[in-house]
Amino acid sequence: SNDVLEVTLRHIYSDESYDLGEDPGLIKDGVEDHLQRYLAEQIERIGKGAKLVRREYPTAIGPVDIMAIDANGEHVAIEIKRNGGIDGVEQLTRYCKLLNRDPLLAPVHGIFAAQTITPQARVLAQDRGFRCLILDYEEMKGVEDDSLRLF
Repeated sequence: SNDVLEVTLRHIYSDESYDLGEDPGLIKDGVEDHLQRYLAEQIERIGKGAKLVRREYPTAIGPVDIMAIDANGEHVAIEIKRNGGIDGVEQLTRYCKLLNRDPLLAPVHGIFAAQTITPQARVLAQDRGFRCLILDYEEMKGVEDDSLRLF
């Protein structure tokens, strides 16, 4: 088209530039991968005597975040979310149904682990026989809480 936008500056109040240093890019802390890594390193958070089998345990419908063995020698599939909702419980349900068909793994129990879990997801998870585990990211990564210290 022949449209023209004409801009006229009548007065310049300031013309300065500031060096902000090198752009570090977007760094997201506390993503599911971090939670998964920390829980795998601290697998006894799911129970004393627990042992890690594998992170990203492969199945025909996608990888289970963590596969572990509990103190009783039974397999535990762990689904990790930052914010646990019903969709995460459904995902864990699909994994457990599939894994329980394998006689070498069954019985496979489920743990739904997240930083926060909605009340609806907690009810659904417990109704399906899954344990819910709240993950404290700061504690898991080793950041100390100084709020209760005198010195």
